[in-house]
Amino acid sequence: MNGDGRNILVVGGGTAGWLTAGYLARTLGADLAGGARITLIESSDIGILGVGEGTFPTIRKTLSRIGVDEADLIRRCGATFKQGAKFVDWRGDAAAAPGSDNFLHAFQVADDSEGPELLPYWLLGVAGDRPWDEAATPQKRAADAHRAPKLPTHPDYVGPLGYAFHFDAVALAALLREQGIANGVRHLTGTVQEVLLADDGAIAGVRSAEHGLLEADLYIDCTGFRAELIGKALGEPWKSLGETLFCDGAIALQVPYDRPDAPIASYTISTAQEAGWIWDIGLDTRRGIGHVYSSAHSSADEAEQALRDYIGPASDALEARRFRFDAGYREISWHKNCVAVGLSSGFFEPLEATGIVLSEVAAALIANLFPWAGEFETSARQFNALMRRRYERALDFIKLHYWLSKRSGSFWEANRDPASAPDSLIELLDRWRFRPPNELDIDPNIDMFPASSWQYVLYGMGWRTDLSAKAGAYRLTDAARERFAQVQAQADYAVRQLPSNRDLVRFAATSHFGQGANAA
Repeated sequence: MNGDGRNILVVGGGTAGWLTAGYLARTLGADLAGGARITLIESSDIGILGVGEGTFPTIRKTLSRIGVDEADLIRRCGATFKQGAKFVDWRGDAAAAPGSDNFLHAFQVADDSEGPELLPYWLLGVAGDRPWDEAATPQKRAADAHRAPKLPTHPDYVGPLGYAFHFDAVALAALLREQGIANGVRHLTGTVQEVLLADDGAIAGVRSAEHGLLEADLYIDCTGFRAELIGKALGEPWKSLGETLFCDGAIALQVPYDRPDAPIASYTISTAQEAGWIWDIGLDTRRGIGHVYSSAHSSADEAEQALRDYIGPASDALEARRFRFDAGYREISWHKNCVAVGLSSGFFEPLEATGIVLSEVAAALIANLFPWAGEFETSARQFNALMRRRYERALDFIKLHYWLSKRSGSFWEANRDPASAPDSLIELLDRWRFRPPNELDIDPNIDMFPASSWQYVLYGMGWRTDLSAKAGAYRLTDAARERFAQVQAQADYAVRQLPSNRDLVRFAATSHFGQGANAA
């Protein structure tokens, strides 16, 4: 340890670096005399990847804790409201009715507080032929109508429908930098050229041409896939998941709207392709569209052509960016006095927007486990165990989408190969043959995705849970039928009363939320 144990050096900026620094500054008292002292060094020569533009609902609490104003986020980052992920053509069920191959992984949880649990009754047919995503919550119909999840009068990060954001990742990093500095983070611009190790294998310091030797008690590696500290200097290995997740490439385009008042989608649209899938994200002035694909089943040129075919003539004059990645994570992300956060710790693929939420989780764990008294090894053991379980559980959830698909083609057939599925996922599916996912299967200490997320994907993908053996035990059919009708009435109300996504974004351009405004 150097100094009094309270010095933190974050190496690398971007979303992961500045989110972590800003969060720790607020939670560890960087502005207080006895608090932690946080420095972030980032290079002006190393750009931000800037592809991931989607988030998970936890981002609201994280940004609020950091001190980011919601209207500022929307104004400065091109942000829009995201109410889930819509999946198109993933089921691949040739016998399915037209349009039934689409479903929403909504952020809203079914409200069972005023009546019976709805899912068993839906499985028994009480809701008729209405799909689960529409029967369970008003969110699908509201989002399909391009509605926002809240009114201008609702306070920051609060609304009747669950939501996250889409945003320009480069702009978000800049906003988080400004807020982090306001929170007490010392900002240095420079490139780390050398990582020095102590005799015990811990990091002794990092050296940059601009600032010389920088020493700290805790080093946080936010250097992305380069992993300058945790990987190159400390040698912690990367666990590749290529035998489970086959996508390893992405091609992205930024597509302007054809008119300024074009509707903004209220969800990420994920459309299945021959060897992967295409994301379609609506920001305020453009759509971010990209193709995630498997290089073992498609060439980059073929993937780019599929992307341009999806977009149409609007893509002709646009230049595509190409990326390659190896899906995986480090089983040890905290080694001695170094913690990896963001891409240096792990990355699966863009599906379900796990990238930023894992940085949120890591920042919160560091704050909770911060070794004030020098208990580095104790904190590291617990951090690594919790992060490893989170990676394992998120892997199960992402693989679920591919495993349940009935699409034809070598890519999709390979994804259904039993050798590609984790045993833990097979165990979960075995449980759910005769009962739906519930709190017995989900541990909030390690699961980022609640039971409702598993339910939306399972039943959106056509999974069948057979409750016939205990159908007679469900005696609240009339109450359930009434509750399903109430959900539809709520959806009618939401479509009528909520502003459009674009109108609420426009409101935020000149006002702040919760100030009694009735615009939009």
